[in-house]
Amino acid sequence: MLERLGGVSAATAVRARLAPRTEPAPPRFRVEREADAGRIAAWWESRDPAGRDQLADPHTIATLPAYAANIENMIGTVKLPVGVVGPLRVNGLHAQGDYLVPLATTEAALVASYARGAHLITRAGGASAAMLSEGVLRSPAFLFADMVEAGTFVGWAAANAGRLRVAAEATTRHGKLEAIDPFIDNDTVFLVCRYTTGDAAGQNMVTIATDALCRAVLEGCPVQPRAWFIEGNFSGDKKASYLGLITGRGRKVSASVLIPEALVRRCLHVGVDRMLDYARVAQLGAMLSGQIGAQGHYANGLAAFYIATGQDAACVAESAVGFTRMERRDDGLFMSVTLPNLLVGSVGGGTGLPAQRAALELMGLAGTGKAAALAEVVASLCLAGEISIMAAIAAGDFTRAHHSLARTRT
Repeated sequence: MLERLGGVSAATAVRARLAPRTEPAPPRFRVEREADAGRIAAWWESRDPAGRDQLADPHTIATLPAYAANIENMIGTVKLPVGVVGPLRVNGLHAQGDYLVPLATTEAALVASYARGAHLITRAGGASAAMLSEGVLRSPAFLFADMVEAGTFVGWAAANAGRLRVAAEATTRHGKLEAIDPFIDNDTVFLVCRYTTGDAAGQNMVTIATDALCRAVLEGCPVQPRAWFIEGNFSGDKKASYLGLITGRGRKVSASVLIPEALVRRCLHVGVDRMLDYARVAQLGAMLSGQIGAQGHYANGLAAFYIATGQDAACVAESAVGFTRMERRDDGLFMSVTLPNLLVGSVGGGTGLPAQRAALELMGLAGTGKAAALAEVVASLCLAGEISIMAAIAAGDFTRAHHSLARTRT
């Protein structure tokens, strides 16, 4: 190790750099919960005016009230380029029509790729899409003295599920507690609580409801836990998990399209058999590398869409789990995607911010009653991305496309 660092003297210098610093710490961090123009101006007084002009421009300052509920310590806003994909035709249980889908990204070639897939889907008659189920999980954990107490607690919770449901649902007008499933690991119990959340993605909604449920447990259960935690890291919140893959967390959505072979050749410049060859390799690679699910790049489209429309971007970690399938059917190529953990909402969170609301309105999917349709459009967007990237790799165009659109752009 010392040789790799460059000897004893170099190691001593590195150790000094890594040691705790002894000078006084800066003033205590203070959270500011109001978006106040005067405070923002004061913060920028001793800082780079160029940064102020970009982050705290006059339009941002004029619209501060729109941001106040979504941020602490606000100093401005960040602008990202937004491209549009579509029209993307969706024939869904809830989404019916040709949609323009906004994507906010700094990755050149991304919008072009999704737009190509969307064009092909639309020419093939549209994507069939359906929201199959919904349910946002929260999994509080309870620690007991031993396994006997844990089992007694589970029995009490099952017998009092109605009481716990009333406590949880009293905190929300839109959330419904659909199930409480206990999971025991010796002296520890996880209560896996599944909620429907109306048109919101619902992360905060289910946290507040579950807190009320837990307090009802403490008030009524004859066996008291040694400790409890609002989330036991079991639900898969913002993490890829096998639980989410199998049972779903958020909205489970599937979308598919059947593309005639002539259209595949004309638009994608590759044959169906070559696409199927690549699909087999991609499935094998996913299996051998231990991926959760098997798909090409859901995260690309989801991240860009989430940022554009005010979704919780961190939820891409779990939402981008799923399966892409490809088969020859009749005289064409069948492709489908299934996303079991799609966390999207048409209300709540950042969906009410000015630009994000405008992006949802561009799609006609802002506000109450639109979340299910939004989920079906997002799944169809992911299908478009899978078609395009897999065709580009199968046809040998992937590197060329990125070189021309990303490396050599002016």
